[in-house]
Amino acid sequence: MAEMREMTPADWPAVEEIYAQGIADGEATFEVATPTWQAFDAGKLPRLRFVAVDAGGALVGWIAASPVSSRPAYRGVVEHSVYIDRSARGQGIGRRLLDVFIDAAEDAGIWTIQSSIFPENAASLRLHEAAGFRVVGRRERIARSGTGPQAGCWRDTLLIERRSAVDGDGAADEVRR
Repeated sequence: MAEMREMTPADWPAVEEIYAQGIADGEATFEVATPTWQAFDAGKLPRLRFVAVDAGGALVGWIAASPVSSRPAYRGVVEHSVYIDRSARGQGIGRRLLDVFIDAAEDAGIWTIQSSIFPENAASLRLHEAAGFRVVGRRERIARSGTGPQAGCWRDTLLIERRSAVDGDGAADEVRR
């Protein structure tokens, strides 16, 4: 069973390799190349980065989040990404990473976790639905795919979100959806 732990800078080569797989597959992101560690580090919240490591010590998945805005009103809203190594997909690692991430996000006062998913990425949609996310909208022809079988094609994304049961001050949220 994989161990979940906080991501460290030393994890970057394996994180980048898994990220590159997701880019190459063309069903996880509009990105066409992985960022540098410096760019990744600057854009992701330090307390909301986790990795999954298998029994042999290989890093097999990661999850991280970015703030959606620098405006104070949105301090409790993040956008996350989760990527699993091709060899480890379908083993529940994504769900375990998402559970650890959700707990850490709530501890950090995050009240909304969101992401955009290609409608064709059924596995990611099922994973997120099982973890309490819901589809809140569809963005039609939002951008052109950069890689994979649909490279150059306009793509839709589904905006998903999970609302916390607590607000940013740790009190029960009165607005439940």
